Amino acid sequence: MPTAGKTSSTDAIKETEDYDLVILGGGTGSTVAAWTFASEGKRVAVIDRKYIGGSCPNIACLPSKNIIHSAKVASYFRRGKEFGIAENGFRIDMSGVRERKRKMVTGLNEMYMENYRKTGAEFILGTGRFIAPKIIEVTLPDRTTRYLRGTAVIVSTGTRATIEEIPGLAGAQPLTHVEALELDRVPEHLLVIGGGYVGVELSQAMRRFGSKVSLIDRNQRLMSKEDEDVCDALRRLLEDEGIDILLNARVKRVSGKSGDSVSIVIEQNGNEKALKGTHLLVAVGRTPNTQELGLESAGVELTGRGYIKVNERLQTTAPGVWAIGEVAGSPQFTHISLDDFRVVHANLTGGKRATTGRQVPYCLFTDPELARIGLNEAEAQAQGIPYRLFKVPMEENLRARALSETRGFLKALVEANSDRILGFTAFGFNAGEVMAAVQVAMIAGLPYTGLRDAVLTHPTLVEGLIGLFSSVPSTPKHARSTSAA
Repeated sequence: MPTAGKTSSTDAIKETEDYDLVILGGGTGSTVAAWTFASEGKRVAVIDRKYIGGSCPNIACLPSKNIIHSAKVASYFRRGKEFGIAENGFRIDMSGVRERKRKMVTGLNEMYMENYRKTGAEFILGTGRFIAPKIIEVTLPDRTTRYLRGTAVIVSTGTRATIEEIPGLAGAQPLTHVEALELDRVPEHLLVIGGGYVGVELSQAMRRFGSKVSLIDRNQRLMSKEDEDVCDALRRLLEDEGIDILLNARVKRVSGKSGDSVSIVIEQNGNEKALKGTHLLVAVGRTPNTQELGLESAGVELTGRGYIKVNERLQTTAPGVWAIGEVAGSPQFTHISLDDFRVVHANLTGGKRATTGRQVPYCLFTDPELARIGLNEAEAQAQGIPYRLFKVPMEENLRARALSETRGFLKALVEANSDRILGFTAFGFNAGEVMAAVQVAMIAGLPYTGLRDAVLTHPTLVEGLIGLFSSVPSTPKHARSTSAA
C-alpha cells in the first residue's frame, strides 16, 4: 500500500499518498507501464477519468476492428454466389453488431483489471490534474479527492476527435468514431467529413451494412500522404462499393442534426454544392488532451500545436515528468504508445533509449488492407534517395487466388546501390500480416534477396514476397523523377 505523507502549498496543506510512479491517463503505453513497473516492485497508480486501458480497447482500435469485421461478414453474404453459396437474403441488426463489440470490450476490461490485481498496480477512476510539481489532485466519481505524489510522473492523456469551427457543425451534434461505434441502427445516408484513417474505414464499413455514404475530403486524394497508385487504388475500391467520393472539397456550413436530418454545404473547385443526409461523421484529425491538466503548475510546457513538449527520451520540461503517446506528439498508433513506454522504462531504469530512428509501421483496416513500413516512393524522392521499385499485383499470389481476394498489389523499394530494403507497401488481403515479415527482415538488416530466396510455406500470402522480390525491378529512380510507378 502507498505510504502517507504531507506536502504544503501556498494554498493549503493536503494529505498526500506517495508513489514511485503516478500515471495520468490510462492508455496502452501507460497501462503496460503500470503493470511492468508494479511487477518490478514499484508503487504505481494509474488515473483515468473513464476507460480501463484507455481508448484502444474501449472506443478506438479494437472496437472499430470488431465492427469492421462484422461488415466484412456482411460483404461475404453479398458475395455468396461467388463462393457457390445460394443467397436467400439477410438483414443487418446493428444492435447485434453493437452487442458483439460491447461484449468484447467488457471482456477486455475484465482482463485488464485482473492484470492490475496480479501486478499490484492501482487503477483509479477519476479526473486528475497537477496542483504542484509531481503532485496530482484526483477528483473521484463521488466528488471526494485524493492527492498523489510521484517520484516520477507519466502523462498519457491522448487525443480526441477534432471538431472544427465550421458554422453549424457543433450544433449538428455530429458523430465521431466514438458514437459511430455505438449506433444501434444503420444510417440511411451517412455524410463523412475526412478521408483519413477513420473516415475511410468507417465509410466502407457503414456502406457494407447498407448505408448510402458520401465521403468528403479537402485534399486531392484520399490518404493523401500515400503514393498516387495507392490513393487511386483505394479510391477505386470505395467507388466500386458504391461510396460517393467528393475530393478537393471544403465544408462551408452545416445545418440540422445528425441522426435526424443534416445538411452540409461544400465548396468544390470554386462551386458550392449542398448535400443532405441522416447522419454526419466528423473525422478530420485529432486534438491533444492537455486542457485542465494543470500542466503549468507542474512546469510542463506545450508545443505550438498544443502537444506536450518532449525530447527524444520523452522527458518533458519538468524534472521527473515524462509524456508518452499521442499527447506527446508521437505518431498516433497504439504500437507507438507501447514503444514510448519502452523508451521511458529504459530511461527510468538506467538506459538511454530514444524515439529517434525507430520504425513506424501502420495499417489501414479497409478490406483489403493498406499497410506500409519504411519509405514510400514520394518520401524517397523527396529525400533524394535513389531506389529500385519491385511491384506485383495480388492476383499473382496463389493463396489470394484460392481465397478470391486478388485485389491490390505489393511493392517494395530497394536501395539503388545495395540490396537494402527501404520500404514496403501492401494493398491487399491481410496486408498487415504480410508487412510484418518484411519489417522483421528490415530490423535484421536482411537484404531483399534473403526474402527472395527464402523457403516460405505454400500456399500462404507471405509466400508472395518471393514473387515480389523475384520480379524485374525498375531502373533506379532518383529524387527528381517525375514518375515512380
